[in-house]
Amino acid sequence: MKKLSSHIELGKEGEKNAKQFLENNGYTVLETNWRFRHKEIDIVCKYENLLVFVEVKTRTNDFFQKPYDAVEIKKQKLLIDAAEAFVLEYDNFSEIRFDIISIVYNNSQVQSIEHIKEAFLPQIND
Repeated sequence: MKKLSSHIELGKEGEKNAKQFLENNGYTVLETNWRFRHKEIDIVCKYENLLVFVEVKTRTNDFFQKPYDAVEIKKQKLLIDAAEAFVLEYDNFSEIRFDIISIVYNNSQVQSIEHIKEAFLPQIND
C-alpha cells in the first residue's frame, strides 16, 4: 500500500475500508458521501429493515484521542440534519440508526476498525 500523504487521502482510504467492512458484515451500502447542502453523510446503508447512517473517522494513531471521540455534538447535529433530508427523499424506512466506524492506521496499514452501533441518538426539541 502506498504511503497516505494527506488527511484527505487518509479519509478516503478509511471510507473505502469502512464500506468494505460493512459489506463484509451483511450491510448493503446505498450511498457514499451523500450530500445535503453543506452537510455530508459518509455512508448510508441498510441492515435488515434498518437504515444506518455511518460517520467514518480515520486517524494515524489513537494515542491522544480515539477517532470516534471527534464526532462531537456539532457534527452529530449536522449528521442528523442530513439524515432527516435523506429520509424525506427516501421514506421507505421506519427505523434509523447512527453509527461510527473508527479506523486507525499504522504505517499505511489498517491497525484497527471499530464499529460503534447506536453511537448517538437524535435529540428531540433541539
